Amino acid sequence: MAQLGGQGQQIIILPEGTSRLLGRDAQRMNIMAGKTLAGIVRTTLGPKGMDKMLVDSMGDIVVTNDGVTILREMDIEHPAAKMLVEVAKTQEDEAGDGTTTAVIIAGELLQKAEELLDQKIHPTTLVMGYRHAAAKALDVLEEISMQNSDRETLLKVAMTAMTGKGTETAREPLAELIVSAVLQVEEDGEVNKKSINIQRIQGATINESEIVNGVVLDKGRADNSMPKKVENARIALLKYPLEVKDLETDAKIKLTDPSQMQAFLENEEQMIREMVDKVIESGANVIFCQKGIDDLAQHYLAREGILALKRVRKSDMERLEKATGARIVTNIEDLSYDDLGEAGNVYEKKIFDEVLTFIEECPDPKAVSIILRGSTKHVAAEVERAVEDAIGVVASTVEDGKVVSGGGAPEIAISKALREYADTVSGREQLAISAFADALEVVPKTLAENAGLDQIDALADLRAAQEHSHHMGLDVFQGEVTDMNEGNVIEPHRVKKQAIQSAAEAAEMILRIDDMIASAGVSEPEGMEGMPPGGMGGMPPMM
Repeated sequence: MAQLGGQGQQIIILPEGTSRLLGRDAQRMNIMAGKTLAGIVRTTLGPKGMDKMLVDSMGDIVVTNDGVTILREMDIEHPAAKMLVEVAKTQEDEAGDGTTTAVIIAGELLQKAEELLDQKIHPTTLVMGYRHAAAKALDVLEEISMQNSDRETLLKVAMTAMTGKGTETAREPLAELIVSAVLQVEEDGEVNKKSINIQRIQGATINESEIVNGVVLDKGRADNSMPKKVENARIALLKYPLEVKDLETDAKIKLTDPSQMQAFLENEEQMIREMVDKVIESGANVIFCQKGIDDLAQHYLAREGILALKRVRKSDMERLEKATGARIVTNIEDLSYDDLGEAGNVYEKKIFDEVLTFIEECPDPKAVSIILRGSTKHVAAEVERAVEDAIGVVASTVEDGKVVSGGGAPEIAISKALREYADTVSGREQLAISAFADALEVVPKTLAENAGLDQIDALADLRAAQEHSHHMGLDVFQGEVTDMNEGNVIEPHRVKKQAIQSAAEAAEMILRIDDMIASAGVSEPEGMEGMPPGGMGGMPPMM
């Protein structure tokens, strides 16, 4: 890309093939990308949200209404749209749910910003207004939140998270499983979600899902001659292979006569025998090995009545450590009785087409497993996503101890407070704060829209009802405004906080961009290919 200097001399600044969009064109294109992405997931929000079918290049199908899953599975190219995908991922990691909410709020903030940009309001003024509005919104959210994290509240939170998803028919029994699992793994007010292992098995119905106070592994015994069941198990966790390691160099062993070969094999056998003897001496009768186990070692172990599993995943090893109280041993020489864990029962079981190993009856396990059932592969996968969201929100509630009403109630309450706050602010920032207030109303509006209700009427009823109580939200099943607390529609405080915060920050970042430069050789968003400086193309592609 070249420009003329003072003497008419051409100055090369950017390499040939580089595309560039400036000023309002860059802003318009980025805002369009954000709005389009928000529009894609918008129809999935709420108990009456619809599902998306996503088909990848291999023909694999995903049917879901989980916002973050939709965005992950889509092949998104536009850089601004990718920033909103990051918003959804952060929301999932931090709060466990509310990904769709975060993205549609960000999309609506960009929509309202575009209207103000068209009125010649400077982007920096907008950003400052949004920043003040977000800070005020979080203060109001703190004021209207309720301190509660008893078991009954946790059940309500779990059922709210699963409403409108594939788990609808069995949300009560699943909520019981989820709350029990989270409370079991909670330590010092913190919940490690990785300690809850979900085993998804197709076949049977969702109602037949169950919790195991221990660990379930999706593999069977290393050798069929090993015992299928061991009671009063003393468990060894090995990170060390029970096999002779392959030489990691190109070294060669030269044998000149058959006796040397025999001696070599006997030596190898002796080494394996010593490893197995070390296991036997420790008193272990069940072994979980992260590495491989030699066929000969399997034979010796089976002869001693020891149950062994090989190539166990690292994540499963960590869960076994938490469940059984065993210590992971990295060197077979260090294995002793003190390193062993306990379980009342370890057994292999076949469920549908899956061979599973159950480690049950552990004394106070800090890792549990949930076995999820679903009639088909796709049903089971969607149930798993719903359960993961519910685990996330229950964990957030346990850690924070704060909840808010659902059904769009907090958004309306915050929106009302922000309009009052805007009246106290002078200058053009006032318009940005009012725009932020309007943007938050996209949540109840979308809930109404997806339920087939009139958006305007629903919003008017909500605003009127909120004059008396900030717990009033939209009951989409009855099609009327009711007290969400009485309707048991409860959400974690963290979900709303993170959604507002990350949506505002993403919108601010996108609005501050006034120049897009795409290097040659990089996949450029549609509309930038071959464009001169300041050129503007059509709508960017999302997929």
